[in-house]
Amino acid sequence: MNTEESDFSPIWVAGFMSGTSIDAVDAALILTDGEQVFDFGPVFERKYTPEERDTLMSATLAAQVWNWSGPQPEIEFGKARRVITRTHHDAFEGLLSQVKPEQRPVLAGVHGQTVLHRAPKKGKSGHTLQLIDAHALQAELGISFAYDFRSADVAAGGQGAPLAPIYHKALALNLDGSTAVLNLGGVANLTFLRNEAELLGFDCGPANGPIDEWVVGHNRGHYDVDGKFADQGSTHEGLLASWLDHPFFGEAPPKSLDRFDFNANLARGLSFEDGCATLTAFSAAAVALGLQLSPHPIERLIVCGGGRRNPALMRELQARCPCVVETAETVGWRGDSIEAEAFALLAARTLRDLPISFPGTTGVPHPLPGGRLLKR
Repeated sequence: MNTEESDFSPIWVAGFMSGTSIDAVDAALILTDGEQVFDFGPVFERKYTPEERDTLMSATLAAQVWNWSGPQPEIEFGKARRVITRTHHDAFEGLLSQVKPEQRPVLAGVHGQTVLHRAPKKGKSGHTLQLIDAHALQAELGISFAYDFRSADVAAGGQGAPLAPIYHKALALNLDGSTAVLNLGGVANLTFLRNEAELLGFDCGPANGPIDEWVVGHNRGHYDVDGKFADQGSTHEGLLASWLDHPFFGEAPPKSLDRFDFNANLARGLSFEDGCATLTAFSAAAVALGLQLSPHPIERLIVCGGGRRNPALMRELQARCPCVVETAETVGWRGDSIEAEAFALLAARTLRDLPISFPGTTGVPHPLPGGRLLKR
């Protein structure tokens, strides 16, 4: 934690993230000036009920069918926005129940629910959609509010993702050596950290998304708890090799993925357990390919996000990646809250009109501010 002074006094900011795994709203509180993290407050996880999860998944599937053609599926989107408002309010109340009086946040950064993302291709701009009813949610939270962090980047020709690298940089100010940060959500993304002049990040492949989809599709739960299903299966190395031949892996960064660009249909024809094992190996192998795109050898890979709780996936990462693989907790970070904390930092940067995306992360021509601000 760096406590050098800046021109902007640090403030307590709440950050919220609901990822494409659709398991929970993560909320976290940090003290930040948008450049450094001075202190950490409480965190809170508001799990989705099965009905809420179904509503958000229905909106995601409707978005896939819509695909920016014709009228939006407003019934599904409206229901999803109401779920987002209610669950984020609950998460905020969970945070407030833990804060000290001097920690009460004055600003919130909310990502919303990504239901569709299309990367730019062949000179055509991309598209991205995060569902949120910003005015309704701000009324529930009662504080200034930053949201819509990706649209400006996409409009400028950027990928719209990833946005967390600037937060990874803030966290890693005191780390030595050549480090990469890996987030394992529905999609996997990498950030390469070496010095303050370099900030490189990109989506490197699937993470939990196809595995979760495979488990759900076989009525075996919502995800592979502790990697136990993968451990009972065998990796189909020939099929895995064919998946890794996908053109995406040969593309140079910047690059980004929609949650369903790689899906569970890849494993069709395999047994349930072998499908879990092969999809798990795929996520790890994609990360290993991503590490090869670093301009310098990576010595340490710090793993954040829900995927780090899957022992089978962590073992695959260690076996396939030519570096030390360790969880966020090993370096004192809160691995379940990194993305929520990131959007708190991005909210502070939005308030200050500081860049949130960069040529080395999303491919924009120059460092670009983003986010929309509703002031209280």
